[in-house]
Amino acid sequence: CDVLQADGGTRTAAITGAYVALSDAVTYLAAAGRLSDPKPLSCAIAAISVGVVDGRVRVDLPYEEDSRAEVDMNIVATDTGTLVEVQGTGEGATFPRSTLDKMLDAAFGACETLFAVQREALALPYPGVLPEGPAPKKAFGS
Repeated sequence: CDVLQADGGTRTAAITGAYVALSDAVTYLAAAGRLSDPKPLSCAIAAISVGVVDGRVRVDLPYEEDSRAEVDMNIVATDTGTLVEVQGTGEGATFPRSTLDKMLDAAFGACETLFAVQREALALPYPGVLPEGPAPKKAFGS
């Protein structure tokens, strides 16, 4: 997954885009008859950067804000409302639990927007040529 614009978190953008690529790979493998589990993905995932700048919680910070953030965090969440990863730090000072809660709320809201974009992308026709018929089942990777 290539990140074409580096404002905000490139790692989080790569995670969000990689889920779409993985879903496309599952579509291809299913068409080729190469999946033993017809629905191997149990949920969608998306990631977002969130920070506190000038005392305000903000998501998807550009470099100018990220470089002066008081708190900086990356959140990876599922479309079922659970967390995959929370990675963050207070930049030079501590921060209260209430700020963490506000940051998580903002991140979940932003991830809902990302899930909608993912669903929209995945609703488009498959971008490549799908196999004509199922191939014999083999172990994954063989």
